[in-house]
Amino acid sequence: MSGLGPFPLQTGCGRRRQRKDQRERLAMSVSMLSTFIKPMHPEGRKFVAIAAAITLVLFLIWAPLGWIGTGLTVWVYYFFRDPVRVTPTRPGLMVSPADGVVSLLEPAVPPMELGLGDQPMTRVSVFMSVFNCHVNRLPMAGKITKVAYHEGLFLNASLDKASKDNERNGLAVETPDGLRYGVVQIAGLVARRILCFVREGDSLATGERFGLIRFGSRLDIYLPDGVDPMVCIGQTMIAGETVIADLLSREAPREGRGQ
Repeated sequence: MSGLGPFPLQTGCGRRRQRKDQRERLAMSVSMLSTFIKPMHPEGRKFVAIAAAITLVLFLIWAPLGWIGTGLTVWVYYFFRDPVRVTPTRPGLMVSPADGVVSLLEPAVPPMELGLGDQPMTRVSVFMSVFNCHVNRLPMAGKITKVAYHEGLFLNASLDKASKDNERNGLAVETPDGLRYGVVQIAGLVARRILCFVREGDSLATGERFGLIRFGSRLDIYLPDGVDPMVCIGQTMIAGETVIADLLSREAPREGRGQ
């Protein structure tokens, strides 16, 4: 009888296939949702709360203002996002400490307060706009031998002189192999607060979080002696993922072109 009517009974195989299709659709929905919704760094909670409170007041004043406030609140949440990153673990690799774009690539003397000497080291500068994720990650595993804060100005972080004149916080790091490098958080035109979560003597893994800069800034990386960068000016960086140098490679410095 079940196979003769216009609505045949569903077989066990058909029910299993239907459940499988439902699970696949659910997994796809979750995957799409995770593309837009990221974990937020705890440092951002109070700023989101403030923006949300202002938004409620704006709604009471005039609904269109409230919707503008809603957009601002979403942007503040997005600024403080802290997504999971997949860090390459092969020995010898250095990864970008910040999201953004490589803005400078040149020899430069590191800040004297880091104690890395007075000889030029290859400096890779990554500029972060207000739309980038601002959580900073350690380029390569090692021990923090120096943490040095320097008061300064708030010039445009994309300028070369920002490395010397702007507010900054630097780390000197020694790798397990005894190599030394530096990474410097630099405040920008909008940034007014540099946060560093580590202390001298701490040991961190490659890609581990060490700080955050609020609202636009720059990171300078001073590569160990004899190490050439594997990135080009204008290249987009992903903190904790993009390889900026390979200590085991003999490859010549890379060249690139915009397309």
